[in-house]
Amino acid sequence: MGQSISKSSQSPLGDVLQAKSVPWLPMISAVAQRFDAEYAGESFDLPEEVEAMPVFRDWAAGSLNSRIASPFWQIAQPKKNQHCLDLGCGFSFLIYEWKSWQALFHGQDVSETATKTLHQRGPQLDSKLFKGVKQGPAHQLDYPPASFDLVIATGFSCYYPLDYWQAVMEAVKPLLKPGGFFVFDVVDPEQALAENWAILETYLGAEVFLESLTDWRSLIKATGAKVVKQQEGELFHLYKVRW
Repeated sequence: MGQSISKSSQSPLGDVLQAKSVPWLPMISAVAQRFDAEYAGESFDLPEEVEAMPVFRDWAAGSLNSRIASPFWQIAQPKKNQHCLDLGCGFSFLIYEWKSWQALFHGQDVSETATKTLHQRGPQLDSKLFKGVKQGPAHQLDYPPASFDLVIATGFSCYYPLDYWQAVMEAVKPLLKPGGFFVFDVVDPEQALAENWAILETYLGAEVFLESLTDWRSLIKATGAKVVKQQEGELFHLYKVRW
């Protein structure tokens, strides 16, 4: 279709500080623009062959996200009075059961639309549970050490190479309280939906990296983390890890 889906050749054991062939900033900007446009209800100009794909029709109808969004609470439900950081949060505080959980929500997202919406509506929904939201990428976390019982990052690891996610994990690790968990998801390239979804996302403006679950497990091990629970989905594979 004229655009290819990237498969990273970087070793997860590589030094994250070394110069990389693909810089992160353009990827971060592309993801921000892609989701700002969707959140703002803007139309996407896509080729006819893409719009003919079933995955596009499901996305356009609004039924795709509910199928593929990872239910992180099934393997790590936020608990009452726990401080939870949701990276790439989108509208999480407005659409998930934070009030039922009675957990304290801290959000961060690259999308200006998402952060502005949460700034406005979060305190209206529950000013005690909503602790704020920052605009910024997941590898730049400006919080005191040992601030959170749980850090969540779902739906966006696929837009970056493995070395970026190593940087994210290294940034998350010192923010967790003793016994705290990091929950994130990755696209399972073996799922039937994966390749066509990746093609769609690329045309929507954010290129997808399809990495094997074996490489993801190697990366987790390289950061010193241990998988304590995992869950398979129609597209994403959830991991719950701790150090």
